[in-house]
Amino acid sequence: MAAHGGSEEQEPVTGAQIIAEALVAQNVKYMFGIVGIPVIEIAVAAQAAGIKYVGMRNEQAACYAASAVGYLTGRPGVCLVVSGPGLINALSGMANSNMNCWPLIVLAGSSDTNQETMGAFQEFPQVETSRLYSKFSARPSSLEAIPVVIEKAVRSSIYGRPGSCYVDIPGDFVNKMVNRSDVRYTECCLPPPTSLADPTAVHKAVLELKNAQQPLVIVGKGAAFSRAERSISKLVQDCGLPFLPTPMGKGVVPDNHPNCVAAARSSALQNADVILLLGARLNWILHFGLPPRFRPDVKIIQIDICAEELGNNVKPAASLLGDIDAVTQQLLENISETSWKYPASAEWWKILRAKIRSNEENSKVLASQTSLPMNYYTVFKYVKDALPSNCIIVSEGANTMDIGRTVLPNYHPRHRLDAGTFGTMGVGLGFAIAAAMITKDECPEQRVVCIEGDSAFGFSGMEAETMCRYKLPIIIIVVNNNGIYNGFDEGTWNEMMESGDPATMAPPVALMPNAHYEQVMKAFGGKGYFARTPEELQNALKSSFAEKAVPSLINVMIDPVSDRKKQEFHWLTRSNL
Repeated sequence: MAAHGGSEEQEPVTGAQIIAEALVAQNVKYMFGIVGIPVIEIAVAAQAAGIKYVGMRNEQAACYAASAVGYLTGRPGVCLVVSGPGLINALSGMANSNMNCWPLIVLAGSSDTNQETMGAFQEFPQVETSRLYSKFSARPSSLEAIPVVIEKAVRSSIYGRPGSCYVDIPGDFVNKMVNRSDVRYTECCLPPPTSLADPTAVHKAVLELKNAQQPLVIVGKGAAFSRAERSISKLVQDCGLPFLPTPMGKGVVPDNHPNCVAAARSSALQNADVILLLGARLNWILHFGLPPRFRPDVKIIQIDICAEELGNNVKPAASLLGDIDAVTQQLLENISETSWKYPASAEWWKILRAKIRSNEENSKVLASQTSLPMNYYTVFKYVKDALPSNCIIVSEGANTMDIGRTVLPNYHPRHRLDAGTFGTMGVGLGFAIAAAMITKDECPEQRVVCIEGDSAFGFSGMEAETMCRYKLPIIIIVVNNNGIYNGFDEGTWNEMMESGDPATMAPPVALMPNAHYEQVMKAFGGKGYFARTPEELQNALKSSFAEKAVPSLINVMIDPVSDRKKQEFHWLTRSNL
């Protein structure tokens, strides 16, 4: 934002106004938070400046929502919280954003500058604490310096490996005034520079791919954030390579692409001799790239924006440092010189397709079961049939998330949000609210579907009120098995309760049987449905997708001991069977 001229130069402006104007100058469009002393005026000023403010019910959910904006749009959302406990509640969202490598700005009020070390209201070492959870953490030295610090925070959040950044706002800065001409206004930071890999490394990577007997491309959420869908789709298509998406890499290349081998995940990982790793890390989600889930002699071609990530856990055969989209285009240019394509008749394809058919048949058998209560696969069969192809799917919960990932398809990039690298439970409703705010502005007909385990819903269930207040027609589906991982039917539960105190008799994984979570949504004016049978579920789905004005919650009862089929990726267990 350029400095204002004329008589406006002597116009007094508050700290809150400076903050709002600085955020607008950096193209920030969404703010989520919970207001109180001393940040109320910041939210008011943000709205006056054109930023959309969403008041949430918990700082954790607010921070999750702001971080999801960063992933979905490439520009950070803002989480606004009060001092002390307010910021501490937001730290989980900051950590989650940093672990997922998503841009995020957190603004928190803090104690007045003239009360430091005196035991001020909610006084806490906020800048120092936030450094553990962010790329950048600072307090402006003056009102005049606020725009410069905010520009640096936004720039730091999107440059290099994206992440969260923190700006501390002393309470006495909010309403204090200075002349506009004294403020160090700054223009919007430039887009992140696009970095290319060393051509020698690119040539080496292509040679490794061409010499592979059993190649595999793994597509991570870093590729989704890089907007690399066109180049990666072209690479997969033109070179005839099998690909496996990570959970949030789904949709970069559509799940229904014939080269997708997600249904043969374990076999693909265990037997690939050369793996092209596109914006994914060899962490727990990919079993660290180590045996027995990978071949001991597997060759990894690693592409990442962060130099420090290259070589983690497995020494790569080729390291390509740079932007995923740009480096993939480099690979394509190099490959095009020889018109190489992996043969469709290769034995590797026969092995993978046989495993895909076998696993899909197993899932179909489970989905076709007609016994009541329903199992996960039966529920997801009907949900899958009802989903629009372009909907954004938000998912969390242990079995609910894991099984849903294998059954529910994504055809577009950045259309799946889940517990992510940090395995964070409680993110679902915040993510869904962020996605719904964006679709409301950019594609009003697009639906957001939030699929929750009953335990996961409990972390942030009060955000149902937020959805109703802002008229966001999100569809929440609670897959209710009465517990964490597994629960108990009502008869068994009642027997346990008759045996003694619940605190000593109820298993730690147990939740209240047949809890009516749909009533939470109805209490705030949304639609609620309780489904025990396939017919009730189908009717509830039909009604929910027809509803365009308010959110809906479908509470689906399933067998308390329903589980996943064997050899399915599970986010928690060490063996990931």
